[in-house]
Amino acid sequence: MASKPALNFDFPALQEKLFRQFRNLDPKDPSNWPALPRYLMFAAIAALVVVILWFLWLNTSEEELATEQATEVKLREEYKVKLGKAVNLEALKKQREQVLQYVTQLEKQLPSKAEMDALLSDINQAGLGRSLQFDLFRPGQVTVKDYYAELPIAVRVTGRYHDIGAFASDIANLSRIVTLNNLTILPGKEGTLAMDATAKTFRYLDADEVAAQRKAAPKGAKK
Repeated sequence: MASKPALNFDFPALQEKLFRQFRNLDPKDPSNWPALPRYLMFAAIAALVVVILWFLWLNTSEEELATEQATEVKLREEYKVKLGKAVNLEALKKQREQVLQYVTQLEKQLPSKAEMDALLSDINQAGLGRSLQFDLFRPGQVTVKDYYAELPIAVRVTGRYHDIGAFASDIANLSRIVTLNNLTILPGKEGTLAMDATAKTFRYLDADEVAAQRKAAPKGAKK
C-alpha cells in the first residue's frame, strides 16, 4: 500500500517573503508598494474613514436627540396647559362673561360726546355744592385714544380743608368716570386752602370717530 506524500510547507520562507514586502517602502509613493502593504493601507484608510463618519454621525444624532427631547418637554407642557383649559372650559367661559359684564359697566360710565357738557356741569356743581370758589375751570385739548377720548380740565378751587376733601370724594362718586391728577394744595387767605388739579374725564367714541381711528391706524403703522 502506497504512503501519502508528506506536505512540504516552508512557513519561515513564507514569513520572510511577507516581511520582505514591508521593507524599504517609499512613503511618498504608495502606488509602487507591493500588494500586501498597499492593500493593508487601503483597508486602514477605509476603516479610519468609517470611524470618523461614525463619530460625526453620533454627534449629529446626539444633537438631534437633545432637540427632540426638548421638543417633547415643550409639547408636554403645552398639552398640560391645553388639557387644563379644556377641563376648566366652563369656568373660563363664566370668567369671560364676568369680564365682558365688567367692561360693559365701565363703558356705561363713559359719557357720549353729547353728554360731555352735562358732565362738566356736574363737576362744577360738585364744587359749588361744597361752597368752593372756582378760580380756574379750563377744559383742555381732547386726546383721542383707540377706543375712547380723554379731556383734561385745569381746575383751581379755594375753600376750607374739609370742603376740598368732600369735593374730591364727590368727584370720585360721580356716575361718570372723572379722575383728579397732579394735585397741589397751598395755603390761601383767611385760613382757606387753594387746590390746583387736572381733572380728567373720559368719553367713548361714536361710530364715526371709531371708523376714523380704524382708517388712521394703517397710516400710523406705516410711519
